[in-house]
Order: sequence, then C-alpha cells, then structure tokens
Amino acid sequence: MNAGRKSENWPTRRTFLRAAAAFGATVHALPAASAETIDDSARRIALAKSAALAMQRRDWEQGILAQAMLEAGDRPAVIQLTRAAMVQQTEDGRMGVVVSGGVTDPAMGGAAYAQAAKWTGEPAMKAAVDALLEWIRVKAPRAADGTLSHVFGPVEMWSDGLSGAPPFLAAMGLYDEALAQIEGYKKRLWNPEKRLLAHIWDEKTGSLKDAAFWGGGNGWAAAGLARVWRSLPASRTADRDRIAAFARELTDGCLAHWRPDGLFHDVIDKPGTFVETNLAQMLAFAIYEGLRAGWLPVSYRERADRLRAAARGKMDAEGFVRGACGAPNFDRPGISTEAQAFAIMMEAAGARA
Repeated sequence: MNAGRKSENWPTRRTFLRAAAAFGATVHALPAASAETIDDSARRIALAKSAALAMQRRDWEQGILAQAMLEAGDRPAVIQLTRAAMVQQTEDGRMGVVVSGGVTDPAMGGAAYAQAAKWTGEPAMKAAVDALLEWIRVKAPRAADGTLSHVFGPVEMWSDGLSGAPPFLAAMGLYDEALAQIEGYKKRLWNPEKRLLAHIWDEKTGSLKDAAFWGGGNGWAAAGLARVWRSLPASRTADRDRIAAFARELTDGCLAHWRPDGLFHDVIDKPGTFVETNLAQMLAFAIYEGLRAGWLPVSYRERADRLRAAARGKMDAEGFVRGACGAPNFDRPGISTEAQAFAIMMEAAGARA
C-alpha cells in the first residue's frame, strides 16, 4: 500500500488529536505536524503493530504493547490486549504472566488495562485491574522504605522499573505513591555526574550490582517519567517541575553520548558495546511528550526528529525494528516487542507534537 493512501482502519490526524485530548494534554504553540507526516506515521504504526502482534509476548511486553495502542488511539486493540492479559492473570493479581518474570513488569500495561476497563464497563475487567493494583500497592516485595523490588528473591531495583509501577500508580490517581517510587529508584540508581541511571541496585549489600548505564533502562525511565508527568494534575506544580527536571537531565545525559548516526550504544558510555535502536525511539517519545506538554523548549524538536529519523531507518519492510536490544535475553542486537511498541509510541507522540 502506498505511503500516502489511508485506510479507514488506520489512525488519522483527527484520531491522534482525540487521543491527545484524552490524555489531558495541554496544547502549546508548537508547529503543527503536516497531514503527510501524520499519514506516514499511521503507515509505520500499522507496520509496527502487525509485526508486534506476530511476536510471542511476556507480561511487560503485553503491557507496553497495550500502552502503545493506547498512545496511538487504537481502542479495539487496547481492549483486546487487556482481555488477553486477563486470561493469564495469576492468583496474586499479576496480569499477562505467561512465565513468571519481574515483580513490577505486569504494571507496564496497568494504565492501558485500566482505560480498557473504563471503556468496556465490564466488572470482570475492572476486578482484574483492581487485583493488579493491589499486587503493586500491597503484595509485591519491596525494600524497607517501600520501594518496589524489580525481581523475586533478592530485593533489587532496576532502571527499567521506572516505567513499571510509577506510570500505573499515577494513572490511577495515586500520585504520592508514584512519586515515592520514583524517588526510591532515583536515590539508588542515579549518577548525578553522568546524568544517567545505573542498571541494578542490590538492597541487601546496599550497593550497585550492575553499575552499567544500560541504554534500554535509561530509555524506559525517560518514557516512564514523561507518562507520570502527564498524569499529575496541573495543581501539583512543584511535583511536575521536579519530574520534568529529572526527565530533562536524564535526556541530556543520554544525548551527551549520541552517535553521529542518531543512535546509541547498548551501554550508553561504552563504545565497545553494540549499536542499539530502541533508546532512540524511547527518547524521541519522551522528548515529543515534553515538547507537547511544555517542559522541554522547542529547541529539542530537532533532536527528537533526528532520533526518529535514525530509528525509522532501522524498520524493515515487514515492520520489524532491527538492531534493538533483542529478546529474549536482551544481550545482543535483534528484535523485541518493546522495540515495536516504542516505534508506535514514538510515531504517535511525533504526530501529536
């Protein structure tokens, strides 16, 4: 199908604008995206979605794909993905668990699942989301200060956890709890000199288990912070300012290691690690959200556009994003559901901005 042709089932500019309004977005004086640009985004979203739905998925993968469909304004897909996650709900409330993974991974889809429950009005769907929220708030293992562990067994905090519980809690109106989780992760993982997050903290030893600045983890965090900001009421000015400042510092810390080709190394400050695609998508999403909300200046638009162009260049004819930190072990370049999801989120955010 030609890039300029639109199908009735593809997102349109109006779809993106309606979706933006549903997210409570504030419109700022930014250049409007052209109809041609939005049509290209819709084409790419359709390709990325098709490839993503062909992939086998674990709990966080199901969740972030549901969130991507929410970002793109694809209501039927959000509901379908939620319904499927309900089938794989554990007795303790975690949704989408095909094989047991991380403690907070199921929360990656919490906000999208909650929206699906509102749309359908189905008691069973609401009960499933409530059970997931109870898992996160009450049952999940955590440190003495309440910061959630990322894994079962040893209490550990991983950088990608900033995109798990905090956006879900904030979307549910539990702002103080979301902010407390962010602060708990930040005090353990944040390197103020590098302006980057280390990957893993070991609570038992009180030290970093993995001090590497993993690109994927920092990208997850940037995207999560942007989503938390979006959920905070306008009246919480100080909280919004604090989250925005953190997100901007993190974005700048990543961009300090930006390659000329618009991408990053898998470990951001280690040129010996492989060149990776998904961080560019994640940062582009966060920057576009910051531009639209007004917590990033318009000068960042050029950076987001360059990141987006670089990532677009890695999508193949079937819609797979190549060169991402690849599933299932995320230790080499490949493909992953999360890279597909962030391709969709990047395009949706770019079209709204």
